[in-house]
Amino acid sequence: MIAVAALVILLPSVAAAAGLLGSRFPRGLRGGAADVAANRRAAWIAVVPTGISTVLAAWLAYAGWSGRGGGPGEPFPFPAGPPGPSGIGGVTGTLDVIDTGSVPISVGLLVDGLSASIAVLVTVVALAVQIYSIGYLGDDRRYPSYSAFISLFTGAMLLVVYAADLLVLYVGWEIMGLCSYLLIGHWWEDRANSRAAVKAFLVTRLGDVGFLFGIFVLGTAAGSFRVADVIAKVPEMSTGTIVAATMLLLAGVAGKSAQVPLHVWLPDAMAGPTPISALIHAATMVAAGIFIVARLYPVFLGAGPTLDVLAVLAALGMLGAALAALAQDDLKRVLAYSTISQLAYMAGALAAGSESAAIFHLITHGAFKALLFLCAGAVIHAVGSNLMSTMGGLRRELPITFAAMTIGFAALMGLPPASGFFSKDEVLVAMERALSAGPLTDAAALLLYGCALATIAVTGAYATRAWLRTFFGERPVNALPEPEPGTAHVVDIHEAPATMRWPIVILAVPALLLGLVGIAEVHWGTAALSVVVALLGAGAVYAAWRSDPLGDPARMLGPFRAPCEQAFYVDSVYTTLFVRPVLGLARLVARTDDRVVDGAVRGSGRATVGLASLVRLAQNGNAQLYVTGLLAGVLLIAVGAVIFG
Repeated sequence: MIAVAALVILLPSVAAAAGLLGSRFPRGLRGGAADVAANRRAAWIAVVPTGISTVLAAWLAYAGWSGRGGGPGEPFPFPAGPPGPSGIGGVTGTLDVIDTGSVPISVGLLVDGLSASIAVLVTVVALAVQIYSIGYLGDDRRYPSYSAFISLFTGAMLLVVYAADLLVLYVGWEIMGLCSYLLIGHWWEDRANSRAAVKAFLVTRLGDVGFLFGIFVLGTAAGSFRVADVIAKVPEMSTGTIVAATMLLLAGVAGKSAQVPLHVWLPDAMAGPTPISALIHAATMVAAGIFIVARLYPVFLGAGPTLDVLAVLAALGMLGAALAALAQDDLKRVLAYSTISQLAYMAGALAAGSESAAIFHLITHGAFKALLFLCAGAVIHAVGSNLMSTMGGLRRELPITFAAMTIGFAALMGLPPASGFFSKDEVLVAMERALSAGPLTDAAALLLYGCALATIAVTGAYATRAWLRTFFGERPVNALPEPEPGTAHVVDIHEAPATMRWPIVILAVPALLLGLVGIAEVHWGTAALSVVVALLGAGAVYAAWRSDPLGDPARMLGPFRAPCEQAFYVDSVYTTLFVRPVLGLARLVARTDDRVVDGAVRGSGRATVGLASLVRLAQNGNAQLYVTGLLAGVLLIAVGAVIFG
């Protein structure tokens, strides 16, 4: 089983190297037919290993799930083996142990219910994105590197998922950060894209500093970096150690999962290709932070203050991001803020004490958010714009995309029978229980639950707004350039090619039906409340749209619309408080280096040259001057001897 898990990781990783080095082999030609051939080879190199990895990951999950039935509230059980001394079930394998002189590093893998479930999500979404990208970017001359970086991204996330040692996990964690930078900045010629890539890299690296020190604190306290050993040693750790470690880890979680206050990179990351947005939002990067908290959940349960902080950040993030989504005109930014909000739901479930609810929602969210982004890509591909103000009435030209995106929005809103209905119910139930009995203080639990209910209404509002503005009403009339004489304006909007269409159709199935695995655990009272609140938000938007189909329903926000559209000016505040002072300090350091350090070096050079020019006066090659100087010296010596002798 461990060998199969290793193969699941290695296949996309090897495919990345093969794609980078072998797509243009053996001649390395570029342009025209050579680019077409290279892109075709790169597609095969990317899709086939990812497909095999998907099959193997699914087999691992099935092997575990068929071992024993799941318990209550566990839609994705994995009893691959009895719990070991650490209390962790599953199978662990160690390839090597690296002696560092202090705490050893165990190079090994862990296959359990959590890793098996998330690995299936990662591989399925990655395979869908790779196939979709063939149609979306198949004629891009940098497609070989693009597909290779997706494969590396996939392998890195799988390493995080299956790692049995925190430092091995950290390797995959950092490779993902590199891949996100490379993929977000794929079209680096556009300055906005390159800036978005740099912003994502710097913000996530900022969180990763704390994350790494959190790993060091846990490893030092436990005497091992193995996940099982760390969890086994939690009862022996002091409260201060656990709180310090989890707060540091939370910094990395906030960075990777785009949670307050390190969420600002994710909306700007929409500058990258749409398939990359689907991969980042559904199965890699942002899922990694939630996964880490779930992986180390016994550690976090021992840190009450950390869970309170997580609850407060989740409450602010879910409602704030939902309000920001309600005011955006860019369809991809609506989905980006939606991701921040939905991830905050998962963080809230973890804070409320329910690991299973958070993971259930993570898996269903991965399905419907990947579907929504790929559908958004098909819409953008057809219309040629990200802005909903340029869309409208597309349900007639794009019937398949319309049906699939309707399923995605229904799941996002939590409407039955879509998958989000079942997982969101579990999350809300966990937050309800935290009000009376749970790891949170009363104030934190009340804030979390209140914001969750408000967010459901806002989610219904922004999902309905995006759905109506994209597929209903009439498309605005835009002036087109005057055509050549004898030709007419032709606006040809049609469904995406098959390579883009089939991943959408396939992802629509789990987005609609995946939640049914938890139907036995539905709490119908809470579920009914959730649906009613979501429909209230949707109804308010529909009423505003119905009164003026050409207008934007976001106008109902009134004077509050501008702050929502600017995401409450968090970026501006960060620019004022951090970016400008750091840039000013950097300029000061550069000036000091140029004028003081380099100035001293240049000054010493000029002084040496000036002194040399003086000495050179005495070394001009004039023999008479040399003899005169010699005689003058002898005369001076003689006079001195007579006077002082």
